Amino acid sequence: MTAVLELRDTHRTHGSGEAAVHALRGVSLTVRAGELVAVMGPSGSGKSTLLHLAGGLDRPSRGEVLVEGQSLGAQTKRGLAKLRRQSIGYVFQDLNLLPSLTAVENVALPLELDGVSARAARRTALAALGELDLADLAPRFPDDMSGGQQQRVAIARALVGDRRLVLADEPTGALDSQTGETVLRVLRGRCDAGAAGVLVTHEARHAAWADRVVFLRDGLMVDASGPLAQVDSLLEAGA
Repeated sequence: MTAVLELRDTHRTHGSGEAAVHALRGVSLTVRAGELVAVMGPSGSGKSTLLHLAGGLDRPSRGEVLVEGQSLGAQTKRGLAKLRRQSIGYVFQDLNLLPSLTAVENVALPLELDGVSARAARRTALAALGELDLADLAPRFPDDMSGGQQQRVAIARALVGDRRLVLADEPTGALDSQTGETVLRVLRGRCDAGAAGVLVTHEARHAAWADRVVFLRDGLMVDASGPLAQVDSLLEAGA
């Protein structure tokens, strides 16, 4: 299958000299169309940094990141914004919903920015909300929703349209187990339909939805492409 995301020997260092913090150290990762990869590791291991680089929210200190064959570092500011908007869906830990827009307006916004008519964008946004059992919340504003409901709206926004890469940073963190399973099923379904996905999670049962799992510790990556029991062993070794 075609590579959608490629990280090539990526490093991310904050600061310099003795104060330097090496958030990522030589990480290489390829995620192909139709594939869901889970990223696990203790706090501070570099999981969120990896997603920030993959989504073009930060630049590597060294190395290269490509999305659908396009180097993110070679893009202009406008070109990068367009690529992110059209090709990348990102579920943030901080949800970044616009408080002045309703749920359906938040989800429809990326489509409208790409020139989709308001009516068509709304129709597509309603379908995305419906996938996550949120159709009844379409007219409500973020301040009128629970944290879990806001999280699901943010996920619907990340999945709306034909984005080829979905990056999810602990997407089930504010959700009960049943709702979390619904979210993971939708994410898995999107990858089965041809998207590439990266799921950051602390929980092995969530990683079980992925095709393979990579484990980060101190900015270094260990590939755990075998059965989930192998992931448990890695977690115990890294604890």
